[in-house]
Amino acid sequence: MKIEKIEAIPVSVPLKAGLTTKTAHGDHITSDYAIIRVITDDGIVGLGEATVSAIWSGETSQSTVAAVDAFLSPALRGMDPTRLHSCRAVMDRALKANPFTKAAVEMALWDVAGKAAGVPVHQLLGGKVRDRIRTKMMIGAFEPPQAVKLAETFLGWGVTCLKVKVGIDPIGDFARVKAVREVAGPDIPMTVDANCGWDVPAARLALRLLTPLDLLVAEQPLTPALDDATRELRTIGPAIMADESVWTAIDAMRVCRTQAADVISLYPGKNGGLLASIEIAHIAAAAGLPCHMGSNLELGIASAAMIHLAAAVPNIKSERFPADILGPKYHESDLLTSPLDLGPESAGVPDTPGLGIDLDEAALARFRVDR
Repeated sequence: MKIEKIEAIPVSVPLKAGLTTKTAHGDHITSDYAIIRVITDDGIVGLGEATVSAIWSGETSQSTVAAVDAFLSPALRGMDPTRLHSCRAVMDRALKANPFTKAAVEMALWDVAGKAAGVPVHQLLGGKVRDRIRTKMMIGAFEPPQAVKLAETFLGWGVTCLKVKVGIDPIGDFARVKAVREVAGPDIPMTVDANCGWDVPAARLALRLLTPLDLLVAEQPLTPALDDATRELRTIGPAIMADESVWTAIDAMRVCRTQAADVISLYPGKNGGLLASIEIAHIAAAAGLPCHMGSNLELGIASAAMIHLAAAVPNIKSERFPADILGPKYHESDLLTSPLDLGPESAGVPDTPGLGIDLDEAALARFRVDR
């Protein structure tokens, strides 16, 4: 079997009314992503999804299309799509950086490999170590009344863990999280995510204020360069999770060496593929650190890839640190013919070949933006 061509299709999928979100990076109203098709000479088509963002990795749906058309498709044409390591090396030689674009192509290669072998991707990754992936829902950095309304909605669905975006200002952040804690009660685990939004004094103040609210973790309080200051924050209260600080295996080695985190957040898009995420999980395990499955508000295809990864990697400790596999719940469409099993408390693992999903061609036609 050989790769005949790779297609990249830009899409623009709005978030649902009332479920748009806000972080220290800005507002998220519409997801301008790209869907990938890897087409083989055997007729097998693999699916991938690039959840790109200019303010996150510097990639856009247009840059993904350009990268695939000009570099990745020509470089991979004629290769065996089941030789994942070889294909990854070829992509890295053909194009630097662009992790979300490469991750999307790699997802599609895993989908092809699973379909060709007649097994789900998690089996190719070594088999399931967990049958369901515990998940949570995310509340944007809104004023307390809106944050409470979202919390009430999610709790009404049966959600058992909440994540609150912070990183705007310590006093306002505390008010938001305190309001959500009051409506959630003492038994619902909660996390906060600053998305690099605090400076060092603000982070110290915020974490001191937030400590009595019994948080599971505080995610990415400072910018990635401030490992020493982040290490000091670990002594204040909540466990510290590294997200933007860990893109690559080299980043993971640095964070482990400097003891700048208690938990490492990973996911295929940010890391450049499932293989890269697995490398990070192994490095973290060797350093005694658990991992968490993060998110960039994926649609259905990338969410499926994340579920397979979380199911098969022992050190992605979703039981203790519920995963951010939540994107399809926020969007008007997941672009799938059948929705994933996403909870409300946990995500089910697809057991059909490949990623276990099918692209909804009508939805793709509705949301694609190149026609």
